[in-house]
Amino acid sequence: MEGKVQKMDQHNPGIKCVVNTCYYYAQGDHCNAQKIEVQSRDAKTARETDCATFTPGNQSMS
Repeated sequence: MEGKVQKMDQHNPGIKCVVNTCYYYAQGDHCNAQKIEVQSRDAKTARETDCATFTPGNQSMS
C-alpha cells in the first residue's frame, strides 16, 4: 500500500504517533512519514485538528 507521502525507513524525529492503524506508524509510537500535514486552518482546539497525512495501513498489533 502506498500513502500520500514517502514512507521512510526510519522514524521522523520529534513526531509521536500512537495511531497504530496508520500506514506510517512505526513500533514505539513513531511516525515514518517524510512529512505530515495537520489541518484545519482556523482550529481553536486540538479537537478541531486532523492529521491529513493519515493513510489506513495493515499494521500488526504486536
